[in-house]
Amino acid sequence: MSSVAESDLFASTEPPTGDPTRLHPHVIVLFGATGDLARRKLLPGLLRLSHSGLMPECQIVGTSLEELDQLQFHTFALSACKEFARGDIVADHWEEFRERLHYVSQVHGPESLADAVWHAEQRLSRAGRRLHYLSIPPTAAKAVVETLGQANLVERSRIIMEKPFGTDLASAKSLNDVVHGIFSPDQVYRIDHFLGKEAAQNILAFRFANGLFEPIWNRNHIDHVQIDVPETLSVDSRASFYEGTGAFRDMVVTHLFQVLAFMAMEPPTSLEPRSISEEKNKVFRSMLPIDVTQVVRGQYEGYRAIPGVAEDSQTETFVALKCEIDNWRWAGVPFYLRTGKNLGDGARIISIAFREPPKSMFPANSGIGAHGPDHLTFDLADSSKLSLSFYGKRPGPGMQLDKLSLQFALHETGHEIDVLEAYERLIHDAMSGDHTLFTAADDIERLWELSAPLLENPPDVELYPPRSWGPPGIHDLIAPDAWRLPFERGWRKADA
Repeated sequence: MSSVAESDLFASTEPPTGDPTRLHPHVIVLFGATGDLARRKLLPGLLRLSHSGLMPECQIVGTSLEELDQLQFHTFALSACKEFARGDIVADHWEEFRERLHYVSQVHGPESLADAVWHAEQRLSRAGRRLHYLSIPPTAAKAVVETLGQANLVERSRIIMEKPFGTDLASAKSLNDVVHGIFSPDQVYRIDHFLGKEAAQNILAFRFANGLFEPIWNRNHIDHVQIDVPETLSVDSRASFYEGTGAFRDMVVTHLFQVLAFMAMEPPTSLEPRSISEEKNKVFRSMLPIDVTQVVRGQYEGYRAIPGVAEDSQTETFVALKCEIDNWRWAGVPFYLRTGKNLGDGARIISIAFREPPKSMFPANSGIGAHGPDHLTFDLADSSKLSLSFYGKRPGPGMQLDKLSLQFALHETGHEIDVLEAYERLIHDAMSGDHTLFTAADDIERLWELSAPLLENPPDVELYPPRSWGPPGIHDLIAPDAWRLPFERGWRKADA
């Protein structure tokens, strides 16, 4: 088939669909195929897409710097899927998936990669697309993109790029220049797995589909917003990566700011990629540059003893900051962001605090306001929960108020089994040509621009004990309010 005919054949974008027969066959080239992300998420995710019938006809070419033969790669993939895949692995399903798996080492150069992809394409029943997934450190991104160009693997292809995309404005622009010099913008998918979560997408539905909440989603009714993503994991196995990255680059620029945009954006004209991207970009353009006096950087005790970490390291394993959006909807409403490693619990919470009404009509000891303002809380974990807290009267004589809550959880709908894990959803979207949940180049560069004051003049890190909630300075940052985590009241259990 000539290149002109191929260009004509693949010029159109497939509509997003759950029907894999409407998607072109694919060769998926997985860079970093023996890395941690591939082991925990990508290989198990590809297996589940294959089992669920959402994967079109495909072949998978794994590649990394390790020299493995086919059997060794199959053994690695099986071990990863046994440990991290959801549900039991059925032998017939695994055998079918294994037949799709191939491996080539990057040390053998672009020619070997091109040859492996060509052989994989010969296994397809008809001409297909290529999907390149770059599960690699940001420092290796330019070299891999250039390798794809040298291997003539650009045509009929899309490329998924992992975070962080650059480490500052200059490096992000430089990387964008390299990528766009080889791939057209519509071929590039900058991934943020937080936006692939069912709960994150439910924010849009909740905001814009309900007449109860859409009118109050503004500065007149909302006092402040918290986006809180603590993690219990330490960074022992990722110290070499983390020492050059830190919590802010690893989590805030790449994840928390994107969630903030979903929370704060104006209604898009339609739920299609261009409209959503435009509204997110308006949020980023309205954000004020980060004020370093409104940032707390922390480092857990013992981090500097990890092999590969400098004895005087100022790399933050924790960061909390205050952001402001200077537009008509949000002026004066602070957005508090917090994330870190080795903290007291693992969670992904968005909490909206509503403005409190006057309390003068209630008796002094009624309990009104004793537990803070009313909150609407989204849990972005895969279990997907939502809670609305409010004050209600305690049964009995007098006017005694308690804090109550209405809660919803995905398991109550009976559709929990249908939920795709974030990486599964985003890989499927990329194969479908759907950019809706991916990040544009302009967004990335604007966020690094906003981050420049902090990156150029970071405050010193404050030490905090492992499994705590961060350094003491976080309470001054949010005063007179308080952090929602840890919760005073837990989520309702599934069997409650």
